[in-house]
Amino acid sequence: MIATPETKDLNGSHSVVSMPRRSATLVETRELSKQYSGGVLAVDGLSLTIRAGEVFGLLGPNGAGKTTFLRMLTGLIKPTSGNATVADGSPGSSQSLSRVGAMIEAPAFWPYLSGRDNLRLLARYCGLPDTRVTAVLDEVAMTEHAHRAAGTYSTGMKQRLGVAAALLKDPALLILDEPTNGLDPQGMVEFRNLIKNLGTGDRTVLLSSHLLNEVEQICTRIGVIRRGKLVTEGTIDEIRGGTELVVRAQPADQARLVLEKTYGADHVTVRDGAFSLRVDMSQTASIAKSLVMSGIDVTELRPAERSLEDVFIELTGTEGGS
Repeated sequence: MIATPETKDLNGSHSVVSMPRRSATLVETRELSKQYSGGVLAVDGLSLTIRAGEVFGLLGPNGAGKTTFLRMLTGLIKPTSGNATVADGSPGSSQSLSRVGAMIEAPAFWPYLSGRDNLRLLARYCGLPDTRVTAVLDEVAMTEHAHRAAGTYSTGMKQRLGVAAALLKDPALLILDEPTNGLDPQGMVEFRNLIKNLGTGDRTVLLSSHLLNEVEQICTRIGVIRRGKLVTEGTIDEIRGGTELVVRAQPADQARLVLEKTYGADHVTVRDGAFSLRVDMSQTASIAKSLVMSGIDVTELRPAERSLEDVFIELTGTEGGS
């Protein structure tokens, strides 16, 4: 329940003043584009909605435009066209930045100051008490190392300190740009667990990455970006498109002709010597029957979930990913 203040009108009666409600949408962009000098179109008409309380992954190959998009959301650069609303304000406005914490690209600190003193300086610049420094160091498990000079930190420790800095304002929206870059496998696992914990409760996390495992393990929804364009958006299951039917049959050329004629070439793909069919699983029996009636030997017929890697390669072509 939200308490609202009362005012008196000219007759002395009471009336309720409506207070502005915060939106359930933390980020909304409409046809956002950024073209750099020289004609490079880094982000191309990107429209995206990120809801409060979710961990959203922006997935795409290196150079797809992810960092440029995040820099526009935080007001670090201005879009060429389109518009955006971030945490109920325009990007870079005081209203927006008061509710946003971000770590974009590699974090930078004064190397001769301790981790704690680096955060103290930032806190004072933001008008925050030192108690916030203690709280965020604990949240990212850096209290034990906070007395050491930041210049002595490992890559993983610097990343954690960067997240701590982004958390100082206890933001409603936390933006992390490729946060596991440069970490060893153990460091990646630890950092993923950290992000999972940060994404609980009311806080919204926007994470960019080119690592499929990362977004699959952490994110509740993802958007796939390719050459600055958003090519799909949804939950992992929605993007994977549910279940496929795997068919192995001989002779393979004849089986392919039958399947493509019956279900359409766009629903039949060849992977590892087998056919993958995007069809309703209720059609399994009729598929087997049509192949057998055509004189084709069916050696395997089973449902299988499409992997996120398969979908990613389909959507981004040969640009790759890890």
